[in-house]
Amino acid sequence: MDLPKLTADAQAEVKAADNLETLDQIRVHYLGKKGELTALLKTLGTLPADERKSAGQEINQAKRDVQQAIDVRKQTLEQEKLQARLASESVDVTLPGRGQKTGGLHPVTRTMARIESLFSQLGFSVVEGPEIEDDFHNFEVPSIIQPVPCTTRFILMLKPCCVPTPHRYRFVTWKMKNRHCELLRRAVFIVAIQI
Repeated sequence: MDLPKLTADAQAEVKAADNLETLDQIRVHYLGKKGELTALLKTLGTLPADERKSAGQEINQAKRDVQQAIDVRKQTLEQEKLQARLASESVDVTLPGRGQKTGGLHPVTRTMARIESLFSQLGFSVVEGPEIEDDFHNFEVPSIIQPVPCTTRFILMLKPCCVPTPHRYRFVTWKMKNRHCELLRRAVFIVAIQI
């Protein structure tokens, strides 16, 4: 038996192993149930009694050396695998977070935008105007005789002191149509949205 050569070959193969699967195959080949070093232990019975003890010690020492080389290489390969995984999964903590939205539109605002879009597609103009109207646009243009019972409620809501004023709250949206007709001098299709 050439035990030193067998041990040197096993250690060389262990050093050359580049992954854990190959290393495990080497362990099974030399130290497994049917491994080469285990087979040498089984041949001790054929040796003379005075050589058995020293030969058994040498074989066991060779097994320990190979097992130690395998353990060291396994630890190195596991460390390399961990470092490669950490490098591939690295996270730059200085980057801003993903999926952080600062907020969204209020449901009423979204509904108003949908209504405006719908009427624009139908050919209407979406217009905005003042919420406080003067007497002319509130009563004279639409030919409403003062005082209108429904206006007093709105005036009281806006002005609890009931001081007469030439400006009043615009309580219906068709006042905007009158304003636009004055500007354009023609009939128009408009939508005035009032909340």
